[in-house]
Amino acid sequence: MSYVLNDPADFADESVIGFVAAHSTLVRRVAGGVARAQATPSGEVAIVIGGGSGHYPAFAGLVGAGLAHGAAMGNVFASPSAQQIYSVAKSVATEAGVLLSYGNYAGDVLNFDQAEQRLRDEGIPCRTVRVTDDIYSASPEEKSKRRGIAGDLAVFRAASWAAERGMTLDEVADIAGRANDRTRSIGVAFSGCTLPGASEPLFTVPSGHMAVGMGIHGEPGISVVPLPSAREIAALLVEGLLGEVPDGVAVDGAQAAVILNGLGAVKSEELFVIYATVTELLGDAGVTVVEPEVGEYATSFEMAGVSLTLFWLDDELEAAWASPTYTPAYRKGAVESSGVDAVVDVVQEAGLGADVIPAASQDSIEVGVVALAIVDTIRDMIDRDVDELGRLDAIAGDGDHGIGMQRGARAGAAAAKEAVEGGAGAGTVLSRAGDAWADKAGGTSGALWGAALRAAGERLGDEIRPQAQDVASAVDAARAAIQGYGKAAVGDKTMVDALVPFAEGLTARVAAGATLASAWVAAAADATSAAEATSALLPRLGRARPHMEKSLGTPDPGAISLARAMTVAGRLLAEQDNKVLADDSGTEKD
Repeated sequence: MSYVLNDPADFADESVIGFVAAHSTLVRRVAGGVARAQATPSGEVAIVIGGGSGHYPAFAGLVGAGLAHGAAMGNVFASPSAQQIYSVAKSVATEAGVLLSYGNYAGDVLNFDQAEQRLRDEGIPCRTVRVTDDIYSASPEEKSKRRGIAGDLAVFRAASWAAERGMTLDEVADIAGRANDRTRSIGVAFSGCTLPGASEPLFTVPSGHMAVGMGIHGEPGISVVPLPSAREIAALLVEGLLGEVPDGVAVDGAQAAVILNGLGAVKSEELFVIYATVTELLGDAGVTVVEPEVGEYATSFEMAGVSLTLFWLDDELEAAWASPTYTPAYRKGAVESSGVDAVVDVVQEAGLGADVIPAASQDSIEVGVVALAIVDTIRDMIDRDVDELGRLDAIAGDGDHGIGMQRGARAGAAAAKEAVEGGAGAGTVLSRAGDAWADKAGGTSGALWGAALRAAGERLGDEIRPQAQDVASAVDAARAAIQGYGKAAVGDKTMVDALVPFAEGLTARVAAGATLASAWVAAAADATSAAEATSALLPRLGRARPHMEKSLGTPDPGAISLARAMTVAGRLLAEQDNKVLADDSGTEKD
């Protein structure tokens, strides 16, 4: 558990402040994360990495000469938002472009892809290489679905070496991609971890046992076995990795970099005990180990566990791996000081203060007040149910759905309130709430809820007093945004399983002449039934997918939170009794 904290909600931000203060000659704080203290040299591709907090030294600790130029930092176990990634990339980008690289998790993919598109839209060349080294997270036939763990270090090193040699963006991406293709990892865990402020572990491993394949967010492993000896652990790791080598690699006579990573509670002496057998077994197989790394490179708070990474080298990748680097957490060789100090960035949070509220009709302003009330009531529901949503998510995911939704809903409500106080119409209220929700929540659900609220707001606009069919159309726009970004369909065991029945039920009832409030309440009941029915589904997308059997019998937390949000919104509309919204004829209700 975390013994040292103030407000758990501020843990990640306060950690960044202390990190930058401790390493101010190497890094500076920028909006969304950290960057090198020195400006990126003109003509050099900038390497931007990132992910959720809670994994130090990944990702902030790997910013510096010979490694990343910047790191976007999400909240605890939550991907950074698209805004954070974009802001960090903008702070380090040159005319040569930006390479984005990160572990392959659904929320990171969604947010990094949005940031990449935004950079490209502004004329900044951008490419992406996702790290997919964890061989237990998907089969060889589905390597693109594998998650990234400690193998991140190998890929980041290759990309950064290529960038500092003056290679083009395409060349840097090609080398980083080759490094990823030649990197394989396996992890095991002996205990779980506790998120800051939580009273119970996020996940557990039975006493005296070891979880094989457990992920760094607590994703369940492929098996749980009695705790073996250190030699047996080393043999399991080595044999697993030698059983799947990259195409074109002959084990006998190959050269490989080795990363033996501690996940938080396994100390150096214990790692050395394991490594003694690792190097023996690799030597017996004919593998020459090149500059091994034994320590902590991708952690998970106090999680007890280890992972082994083999980075199969060619001449170019060996040069990259052996090159000098100097960062707060990873140093090798001697690095010449070069470059000029960057202009100190003023860290600004996304908000409405600098923006002008668009003009709105009085009708829309009044409906904006109702929109705020809906966002507020959803926030209150999430505050009440945050622990339960986290427990549902921990069964086959990483357990952060509750706290992520809480961060997003609170930020969305605050932004909606500020918009209402500024005289915003309904469309702007919802759009600002969505932007704030996405930025503060991070992760998959944060990005999707943000996109949904913005799409609904854009559909309503700031001029009309919406009729019931206008609201139904806005809800369908939100549905389209979620499915467009997240690519989920009904049956994938995601929030879409509740959202589609809600949107379709609302539209059909409104078309049949029902009032908005009655149609919404009935559609929310449809969503609730559909969310509960996800218990019988196996996930086809997201972090739960590799361990789909773990979630059987448990409803999807995203579907449950969506259904509950629509339910409390329906109650509010029923209490309002359409006093502000117009009926189908456009006549205001009494």
